[in-house]
Amino acid sequence: MDSGECSNSNPSSSSPPAAGVWARLVPADSAYPEVAVAEDDAVVCSLVAPTAGGEELAWCEIRRGGDASSATIRNLSSDAIIVDGRVIQQEVVDIKPGSEIVPGPEKEGHLAYTFDITAAKDHNENNVKIVLDIENAKCSICLNLWHDVVTVAPCFHNFCNGCFSEWLRRSSSNSRDKSQSAACPQCRTAVQSVGRNHFLHNIEEAILKAFSSLQRSDEEIALLESYASVKSNIVLGKQKNQSRKRPLPQPSDESNDAELPCPQCGIEFSGFRCSPGAAHLQCNGCGGMMPARPSTSIQQKCLGCDGTFCGAYWYSQGVSSRHRGLICNPETFRMISQHHISRLPDTLHGGNPFEKDITERCIQQSGKTLQAVILEWIAKFDNKELDRSSLQLNNVDAITSRTHLCNHCYNKFIDFLLYWFRVSTPRNLLPPDAASRDSCWYGFMCRTQHHRPDHAKKLNHVCRPTRNNP
Repeated sequence: MDSGECSNSNPSSSSPPAAGVWARLVPADSAYPEVAVAEDDAVVCSLVAPTAGGEELAWCEIRRGGDASSATIRNLSSDAIIVDGRVIQQEVVDIKPGSEIVPGPEKEGHLAYTFDITAAKDHNENNVKIVLDIENAKCSICLNLWHDVVTVAPCFHNFCNGCFSEWLRRSSSNSRDKSQSAACPQCRTAVQSVGRNHFLHNIEEAILKAFSSLQRSDEEIALLESYASVKSNIVLGKQKNQSRKRPLPQPSDESNDAELPCPQCGIEFSGFRCSPGAAHLQCNGCGGMMPARPSTSIQQKCLGCDGTFCGAYWYSQGVSSRHRGLICNPETFRMISQHHISRLPDTLHGGNPFEKDITERCIQQSGKTLQAVILEWIAKFDNKELDRSSLQLNNVDAITSRTHLCNHCYNKFIDFLLYWFRVSTPRNLLPPDAASRDSCWYGFMCRTQHHRPDHAKKLNHVCRPTRNNP
């Protein structure tokens, strides 16, 4: 049987087990150990043959099914396996508790395992796990992980306490009607109340414990906390004695301006004013509105994510937040060539802090600044010297140094460039502790590196996946 070696080479050693074990493979021969199946690492690494001191191989992948008592199995080896008496090649098949699985094309010469789901038996408070995409735990104002998270009602969007407090202060100072509720920065719904969310605060702390690279600097935290003004639940705007009668229209043009979709609906800027009923775009950054003007050369959409951002448009029109309401800073949406970078993003190399440290030392050893290295690799990118298949952006073939990208997509672009910088660095120019490492089979796609610091440090993950590749 031709299977791959497990990337941690000796799973039965003292290394900690993967988190979230929900099932197991029980060997028919009790002389051999049970095999745990984890949420975070579905690849099964185990003995496949009943030989003393045998090698543990990665031979299948087991994932949860559509309900609590089902699962699926996929053969990862180049040979067949047997599932409930049926010979399986590379297809995915359903299994259930009690299914017999043989990691080979015939029972003779191979171990036999029985599949069992343990999650239902072991369900207690220590096993409760919340699966959350980190992108959904970020403040839409600063685009970082929440800090001292607050929730606004009635839309229930979440923000950093400091970010929302500053937003509220600026909205109040720019509003003509001081009794009017501020708009939610994300969806523009009128905010009726805001309060600290202690449940999400616990999730915030759990994420930081698992991904320390997302931790902000002490200076950033101090600044946010100096802005924070939400200490308890706060009711905003007039909530009492509201009449059921429709209010009479106000004759003043000024009172109508506050309801206009964007600044150019009320005032002409740079020779343009919105016509009645003109189409508008909502900014993904600040939630504000701007006229849809696809015929102009001014970029309004990020080519990397197809999101809408207003910073470049309002900057080109000479409009700033002092005119009316908040708009994005132009630095949030610029051409790649206009971005300046002075520090490595925390998300570099999938958030693996060991790989980030190695890349930082490689740049220092080169004698160049980070910005100089990036400009050098942008030139290679423009000259189409790099394989773009691993660039996690939309429209990759259309992107050049003159393409507008939002900050989030720009960080992904930097990650891509520094990946090529690393793989192009000769082994003898790597730091000694990095040069001596073997590469992980799963390369930059490895999931184990995110929850096993020993694995993340031991093996190189700035490389292409090689499992099952010739």
